[in-house]
Amino acid sequence: MKDDATESTESVPERNMRLLREAKKVLARPSATVSLQERLTFLAEQAGSVYDVSAPPDVYGDGVVAELERRVAEVLGKEDAAFFPTGTMAQQVALHCWAQRSGNRRVALHPVSHPEVFEADAFRMLSDLRPMKATVAPRHPTAEEIRALPEPFGALMLELPLRDVGYLLPSWDELVEVTEAARERGAIVHFDGARLWDCTPHFGHSLAEIAALADSVYVSFYKSLDGLSGAALAGPADLVRETRIWRHRYGGKVFQQFPAALSALIGLDRELPRLPEYVAQARVVATAMADAFREAGLGWFKVQPELPHTLQFQVWLPHSPEALVEAAARQAEDTGGTLFQLPWWQPGVPPGISLTEVTVTAAGLDWSASEVRESVLDFVARVEGVEGVAG
Repeated sequence: MKDDATESTESVPERNMRLLREAKKVLARPSATVSLQERLTFLAEQAGSVYDVSAPPDVYGDGVVAELERRVAEVLGKEDAAFFPTGTMAQQVALHCWAQRSGNRRVALHPVSHPEVFEADAFRMLSDLRPMKATVAPRHPTAEEIRALPEPFGALMLELPLRDVGYLLPSWDELVEVTEAARERGAIVHFDGARLWDCTPHFGHSLAEIAALADSVYVSFYKSLDGLSGAALAGPADLVRETRIWRHRYGGKVFQQFPAALSALIGLDRELPRLPEYVAQARVVATAMADAFREAGLGWFKVQPELPHTLQFQVWLPHSPEALVEAAARQAEDTGGTLFQLPWWQPGVPPGISLTEVTVTAAGLDWSASEVRESVLDFVARVEGVEGVAG
């Protein structure tokens, strides 16, 4: 805890976020909420369990980085994999290389997929790729929609899961059908698999079986695996070899990357086997939340999806972001725990509704359904109290 002098200099948003970071009982404790000292200590303690730390550090992608690439290719069942400093770069490079081969720079994708929402229009501005809407529905495109697209396209990109509509996944049969439909159109299939690691419970298939449906796959190391940073692109050996050249051209040939590579290897060993457990607990938490919101008498709320497909889901409530964050911070301060650590925001439609994302990892395994219920009821009462004072 901070002293009174320090606390007096905090703005209300700073205070609220500090209280949420300091909460003892939470659903997840991402690396961004722990101290630098804790992060460095953990890496130093665990690195020797995944790699020979007496070996020389990597230089431009050899050593521990090459070992990480080998592991990723093995897990995903692909011929090769290349490490990238960011997923944005990995996907830009992959789809650029595919476009050069096909001669068609159109990429069919969902309009709320990552390149369209979070990458500053890099597809168009940097890589001269031409995004086209695969569907406008708040779900993945269907095989029928892909077959009906009015123009030829070189690639179909599927974000698995599709974050902005609630971390949604298609069914296994739907995924098989939509990839087949793309190939009928003469297109390659690329998976934006930033969170592919936690999709196996929903699909009922291994990572290699899922990745086999795509020509190339991108995966992230700092999301589900809780690594420091970095990504990998996996696919045919000749494609990956070409992407390494373009990685250099895009500025991604970094001198040494061993901290990120070691943390990714630790994630593959420690977190990957536990992800199905986190997904199962996310479903317990989401169901208990929905039951408690009903019990609290909220006129409207939404847990999306009702039964999470992965370890993350959305919660929508008819209150202002400021009231929701303030209530969660007060709850954390008074009780030492909260279900809602992340910011709330208003997407605009429907009006007056706020949205947050919920993640369940190892820290959330201790919550029982009854504890979730009690915490939600307390949280709703605090929100109403905050809004009553404000009114």
